[in-house]
Amino acid sequence: MSRLADLRFRAATTFQRRVGNPVLRRIPLQTVLETTGRVSGVPRRTPVGGRRVGDSFWLVSEFGERSQYVRNIKADPRVRVRIRGRWHTGTAHLLRDDDPIARLRSLPRFNSAAVRVLGTGLLTVRVDLDG
Repeated sequence: MSRLADLRFRAATTFQRRVGNPVLRRIPLQTVLETTGRVSGVPRRTPVGGRRVGDSFWLVSEFGERSQYVRNIKADPRVRVRIRGRWHTGTAHLLRDDDPIARLRSLPRFNSAAVRVLGTGLLTVRVDLDG
């Protein structure tokens, strides 16, 4: 990873950890992804942008496999997603062969712009929602 990409990653994750995540995950209509901590076993909630399409929820991880929630998904793919204030359980899939740039075009513009600007090593994630 280049020095600039590493600097962007550290700056973005520090901001998200200290300001963005604590504020955004409290907003009732903010979409939130809940994973299980791979070491602690404690639920971890991360505000995300994405879109529900049928029985699937799609998102693009801005830091790919470096994202903590992606690392948690690799350890345990069972997740919950809060969409419009309602929790849904499902199974997350990391789609390494999907084109994340093309996928971003189908997701909400605000989130897509932030992911494109800050992201390095984009990765598509699909959550197959239960019933």
